[in-house]
Amino acid sequence: MPRIHVTTTAGLAFALLAACAAVDNSDVASPSASPDAAAPGERREADKSSSEIIVTAARVRGTQDVPVSVVSHHNGYVAAPPPPPPPPPAYVSGAVTAKRAAPMPMGGTRLDQRAPIYQEVGRDKFTSTTENPFKIAEAEPVSTFSIDVDTASYSFVRASLNQNVLPQPAAVRTEELVNYFPYDYAAPTSAQQPFSTNVAVMPSPWTEGRKLVRIGIKGYKIAPETRPRANLVFLLDTSGSMQSANKLPLVKQSLAMLLDQLDAGDRVSIVTYAGSAGTVLEPTSAGEKSKILAALDRLEAGGSTAGAEGIRQAYALAEQNLDPKSVNRVILATDGDFNVGITDQNELKGYIERQRGKGIFLSVLGFGMGNYNDALMQTLAQNGNGAAAYIDTLSEARKTLVDEATSTLFPIAKDVKIQVEFNPATVAEYRLIGYETRMLNREDFENDKVDAGDVGSGQTVTAIYEITPVDGPRANGELRYQTVAQRAPVVGKASEYGFVKIRYKLPKSDTSQLISTSIDRRVEFARFDDAPRDARFAVGVAAFAELLRGGKYSGSMTYDDVLAIVGAARGSDDFGYRTELVQMVRAAKSAGALARLDR
Repeated sequence: MPRIHVTTTAGLAFALLAACAAVDNSDVASPSASPDAAAPGERREADKSSSEIIVTAARVRGTQDVPVSVVSHHNGYVAAPPPPPPPPPAYVSGAVTAKRAAPMPMGGTRLDQRAPIYQEVGRDKFTSTTENPFKIAEAEPVSTFSIDVDTASYSFVRASLNQNVLPQPAAVRTEELVNYFPYDYAAPTSAQQPFSTNVAVMPSPWTEGRKLVRIGIKGYKIAPETRPRANLVFLLDTSGSMQSANKLPLVKQSLAMLLDQLDAGDRVSIVTYAGSAGTVLEPTSAGEKSKILAALDRLEAGGSTAGAEGIRQAYALAEQNLDPKSVNRVILATDGDFNVGITDQNELKGYIERQRGKGIFLSVLGFGMGNYNDALMQTLAQNGNGAAAYIDTLSEARKTLVDEATSTLFPIAKDVKIQVEFNPATVAEYRLIGYETRMLNREDFENDKVDAGDVGSGQTVTAIYEITPVDGPRANGELRYQTVAQRAPVVGKASEYGFVKIRYKLPKSDTSQLISTSIDRRVEFARFDDAPRDARFAVGVAAFAELLRGGKYSGSMTYDDVLAIVGAARGSDDFGYRTELVQMVRAAKSAGALARLDR
């Protein structure tokens, strides 16, 4: 049998090469003719230097069922015999062969992705984190973290479930799933105090005797006629890893939609990188849409990934055209596979921090699966005063770059930090659900030199704490040699569970401002079903995320319980985001069952 398999595979390979040789050169450019083409067999090994980065695999599922055989498992490629009729023209480069991506429709929520003959899998990189534990309020009463409005994790989870595969736990960041959805919090009335706060306390639906504290803030929404001008540099990855239909072709369509949200007062530049970096479009008025679209349309994928050099050129271009009255932003679109130049995360982080100090921010749009470097992209976005989004469909591109364009591009506050002090007289233990990569030291809250997250125009941010009242079921058992003294309630504050402080800077300021509110019985609901609809929905999303991560603290919660919560709290759903979540939970139930059968 092994000889038959080898012979069959070799025969298919020779047949495919012969078919490619017959292709008209005017139709398909050979990568070998390009100075940026990768050398035969050139591959980058997964970064194994950091114990915090894990590389995980995913199954491959195309739009039609085809037999699959592993040709070379160690380099992460999966081969599938070409189905009849004969395959379309293909690119050939060393041991890697990829079908030319079919044109994608402009409408719809799903990509027409026919599985390429060879597809890279198993090299997605995520930073592994441990869920926040319960802390004893008497010993550590203060919790401090940076806000997070990224949504990349939610989209990646959805893309995995669309393939009937559970996402790897490291890919699930609870706060990003919760903050994917807009919530109906009261809006602030002034840009000078750009936040409103909304607090609710309710019983925990997964552990009897515990409570949940939902903290919601909403940013001031900039009116279209008063928004600042935008100086945008599109930094586009055109390396060989961006060939598939859900990468560079989707990048082009996504940015074309973003152009529709700009006007003649905004400026756009384009820098690309693949082997080497170069400027494709000098700063151009967004009113010259046909010129910008023509530059995008000419882009092709091929070569290695000189991402660091591309970043340098993009920042240089942004700095040359820096406008202190505008929003100056580099928008990086990539699968995150940097394999030429600076590849060390700390070195890139330092460079981007210095550019941030000049007033040039960085946002990251991630594309594709199988070679997606989320760990690096999170580092870049978090230190570039920008958000990280993952674009897996045209619908997601429309949500991020059209429906939420002002919040994506225009910040109303920067370095936003939240600090909660819990009252040991009423709270025995607490834990912050999510935000593991955003935790700060207590003293960082008062230090204006410590970087934190930004909030865009009209954005909402939600955080959820699980607390154990003093008479509730504790996660930490009693100590043999130490007793906790009963603390008398502070006069006038006996009903408070805690106190919330939010510190932020206005976009052009380096000095922070403070707003605060208490967590007390006035915002408490005796029954979970009586809590505000948006609060219950956010709790349902958090429970879903925690189950995907392993359910360490989710008690008796099941996917069916999640469906009951989000179904009852769905409310208004003009864009269908909440309905989509219901389908994702159902998909997780099915994918989980299949995973158990496989074992």
